[in-house]
Amino acid sequence: MRPPLRPLLAPFTDTLNGLDRCLDRGVRGLAFVALGLLVGWWVYVPVHELLHAAACRATGGEVTRLEIDRIYGGALLSRALYFVVPASRYAGRLSGFDTHGSDLIYLATDLGPFLLTLFPGVWALRRAAAARQGVLFGATLPFALAPFLSLGGDAYEIGSILVTRLPPWAAPATRSLLRGDDLGRKIGELAAAPGAPWGGALLAVMLGVLWAFGTYALAGAVARALGQEEVRRPTAAPSPSPERR
Repeated sequence: MRPPLRPLLAPFTDTLNGLDRCLDRGVRGLAFVALGLLVGWWVYVPVHELLHAAACRATGGEVTRLEIDRIYGGALLSRALYFVVPASRYAGRLSGFDTHGSDLIYLATDLGPFLLTLFPGVWALRRAAAARQGVLFGATLPFALAPFLSLGGDAYEIGSILVTRLPPWAAPATRSLLRGDDLGRKIGELAAAPGAPWGGALLAVMLGVLWAFGTYALAGAVARALGQEEVRRPTAAPSPSPERR
C-alpha cells in the first residue's frame, strides 16, 4: 500500500480484514460479530449523546435538552439527569444547548464523542481483530467508525461551522441556513431557499469527509503507538505435505 493512500484505505482495510479474520468460524463467527455490533451500538448511542452534553458543559456551554430514545435507555437516564428527555425523532440528539455565541464551544460540543474513536476505538478494533474475537470486534465497530457514521450529522455540522466562518457564508441568515446536524434536512431547506448557498454546503460536506478520515488517521497513529498496527488479511494455513511412501 502506498503511504499517501494509507489514511484513505485504513478504515476499510481494518474493517474488512478484521471481519475476514473473525469469520474463520463461518456462520458462528458472523453471529458473534453481529451480536457484538448490536450490543456495541446499543451502548454507543447514549454514550455518544452524553459526551456531546459533557463537552458542551466542560467548555462553558449550557445543556437544556438531550433527547435519547427509550430503546437506548432514555427513560432510565432521564431519572438521573434532568436534561435528558426519553423521546426523539433520532436515536439521540442534543437539541437544547447554548454556546453563548462561541464557535469554539460549538466545535467542542460536536467533537466530544469522537474522543472515543481516538481511544479506545481504533485501538480496540485492531486488537479484537488480531485476536479474532468476533463479539468484541463487532462491539468496537461503532466506536472506531463513528466519524464515518456521522458524515450526514456531526461531521457535516463541524464542516458547516468552519465554512460559515469564511466571508462568503458568514452572514447571519446564511450561517443559520447552513449550520445543523442533519444534512438531509439542510438539503431540503436549501432547495426551498432562493439563491441558496449550495457552494457552502458542498464545502461543508467535503470538510466533514476530510475531518472523518483525519480523525481515523490520528486514531490509527494512537493505536500504532500502543502496539496495534493496521489489521492484516489473514494468511491461509499451508497445505499439508503429502506423506511419503
